[in-house]
Amino acid sequence: MSRTATIKRETKETQLTVEINLDGEGVFQGGVGVPFFEHMLDLLAKHGLLDLKITGKGDTHIDPHHTVEDTGIVLGKALAEALGDKKGITRYGTAYIPMDETLARCTMDICARPYLHFDVAVANERIGDFDSELTEEFFRAVAMNAGITLHLELLYGKNSHHVVEALFKAFARALRQAVSNDPRMTGVPSTKGAL
Repeated sequence: MSRTATIKRETKETQLTVEINLDGEGVFQGGVGVPFFEHMLDLLAKHGLLDLKITGKGDTHIDPHHTVEDTGIVLGKALAEALGDKKGITRYGTAYIPMDETLARCTMDICARPYLHFDVAVANERIGDFDSELTEEFFRAVAMNAGITLHLELLYGKNSHHVVEALFKAFARALRQAVSNDPRMTGVPSTKGAL
């Protein structure tokens, strides 16, 4: 069964399309006009072993906020659709990612109960053209639209680029684990019988 989805979102602020394959090879294509963020999306695809194509544009002449947040919304919806009924998935994922002086942790539960715990302080407000506070906005949008309970924490770190990159890599690795098929799980991984 193919675990793919294509989701579009068009507003006065953004026009975005996300195509995802959960069983991909880690290939990212496309762009949204925010270079550092595109670098993070490339990392997400590579370390999550997702094929991810994100195309479109937003009102970046104002600032990248709407583009980054709406990309999270569309990506979250695409994840939810690609997962379908969630039969046979591992459901939980955890990853610790070191990057030089930085250590980040991501823990998630794909459970249809969206929640974000974000315990991260980023030293610099900007990383290139990217507002570092948009990191939280992106992950909140993904969690709320994918139905993920998501905990992201910075255990320690100083370099803002390293901090944000470690968070994206940790999310990617935890997601890869959580969406993976568990050969021993014949149904939905919940005593409720549904997620």
